[in-house]
Amino acid sequence: MWRSCLAFLTLWLVLAFAGVARAAGPCHTNADVWGEEALANAASAYGLEWAPFGATEFGWMAYAPLIQQELHTQCGPGTPVFASQLAGFQQTHGLAPTGLFDAGTFQVLRGLWQERRPFVMARIRGECPDPPPINQLGYLVASEEHADRLTRLLRRDVLDAYRRMVAAARAEVPEIAADPELLQIFSGFRDPEADAARCAQQGNCDGLRRAVCSPHRTGTAVDLYVGQAPGRGVDSTAAASREYMARGATYRWLVANAGRFGFVPYVYEPWHWEYVRPWDPSFAP
Repeated sequence: MWRSCLAFLTLWLVLAFAGVARAAGPCHTNADVWGEEALANAASAYGLEWAPFGATEFGWMAYAPLIQQELHTQCGPGTPVFASQLAGFQQTHGLAPTGLFDAGTFQVLRGLWQERRPFVMARIRGECPDPPPINQLGYLVASEEHADRLTRLLRRDVLDAYRRMVAAARAEVPEIAADPELLQIFSGFRDPEADAARCAQQGNCDGLRRAVCSPHRTGTAVDLYVGQAPGRGVDSTAAASREYMARGATYRWLVANAGRFGFVPYVYEPWHWEYVRPWDPSFAP
């Protein structure tokens, strides 16, 4: 029954995007060339059955903001301009320039995003970064901590960058300015030994590797509140939950602007961001 409903919804979306594709607008200027690809992407954005991170997912809208950012377009997945930009990306990276989103193209995108995370590159080299000295850590204030968790600490220069980023977000996005809960931190620095003990006790840490070497041990990783799907946790990895977060103005602002302040995303978790600049000695006490 649910598959029939999904098929009907996908068909409806394709037809809806088809009507949009015929409309005038900057995202549809090359519909005569990329119109069919736009329709195919509109359908797969909601109906593609795939498993990019192991579990089966349907569609790829949870990843659309990051993909759009990488393609340098604000046009939606069901538009000809998106297909055209995607084809250009594919050609640049040695893929067939079909303009069609597929799992192979996503793996190339994912690789680029992972390469921008120094922690991931260290893990690939077999290294586990040491925690920072305690004098490099600074305390959050109560208004920066999300009520769901108490995190307390971040590396001092990261905390400064976070504060400047939040100030900019509140100045630029009315939705964020109106809700003090948005962009609060629910996980920052985590002591490696305490993190490993917690993971072992709760049995929910995706294996020993994460417990032994989490990016949160560096004091540069932050889990930010970017919204919460009804009935889900602030860090629920359910596909519907992640898509809900990705649709929000808070996450979309982060995708477009967090890099200005030194933060890069982890594609699978809309809430997880990592500061990638080296320690700034000027923040030493």
